[in-house]
Amino acid sequence: MLNALSNESLKLKAYLDDIVSRVNSLDFIELDPISIPHGYTASQDIEIAGFFSAILAWGNRKTIIMKSKELMTMMDNTPYDFIKNHTEKDRKGLLGFKHRTFQATDIVYFVDFLQRNYVKHDTLELAFYNEKTVPYDQEAALIRFHHYFFDNEFAPLRTRKHIATPAKNATCKRLNMYLRWMVRHDDNKVDFGLWKTIPMSGLMIPLDVHVERYARKFALITRKQRDWQTVKELTNSLILFDREDPIKYDYALFGLGVANEDYSGAPF
Repeated sequence: MLNALSNESLKLKAYLDDIVSRVNSLDFIELDPISIPHGYTASQDIEIAGFFSAILAWGNRKTIIMKSKELMTMMDNTPYDFIKNHTEKDRKGLLGFKHRTFQATDIVYFVDFLQRNYVKHDTLELAFYNEKTVPYDQEAALIRFHHYFFDNEFAPLRTRKHIATPAKNATCKRLNMYLRWMVRHDDNKVDFGLWKTIPMSGLMIPLDVHVERYARKFALITRKQRDWQTVKELTNSLILFDREDPIKYDYALFGLGVANEDYSGAPF
């Protein structure tokens, strides 16, 4: 694969690999929403805390972390026990929670969905992928999850904006990020690697304005829109750099975007 890369692409790969080595570190955790699930050790607690932190991840990162911590506190910092065993009174205690457009109606439905899932399954992984005879495809997995999440006649219409789907050509940034957290694994232990049936090679890039800015600067994407097709284009470009773990480059592109500066040695 690397033999097929041009000299310019090899230089870019080396540059991005260097940034990944700097950013993919436990030092990265404190200022990122992934810090919320890192506060737990039980797998279901990590899944639930990570799910809410990813869904709430838009806007200022400090605010995202603050609101995620607030929500976990409202669940007595035992999210799995809360989801499985909460009473109607406990659920009403969440009604005061709000983050941007994520409001009382949404939190109540999310909690109800998670309870229904964990009554049937020990993990949220099966909500994305459980057909082991079919090769994993993240586009299909996200569409499946969207259908599964809203498979309830009482699902509020307003809540649909909080669970994106490729079927509507959305970037699905927050769900792609959540899947990175749950699936990716390496010796640095920033991502959890909890879910073993989904391959790292099948993950898709969490595309936001930070990642997009540098992806365009490095000509990794040419599509003008920011949509699901752009996610596919960028992921396919990153696969040329690492077929088994293309989404590790999220650390590089996002890190550059957040820093809003060019690290030394940039090949442009």
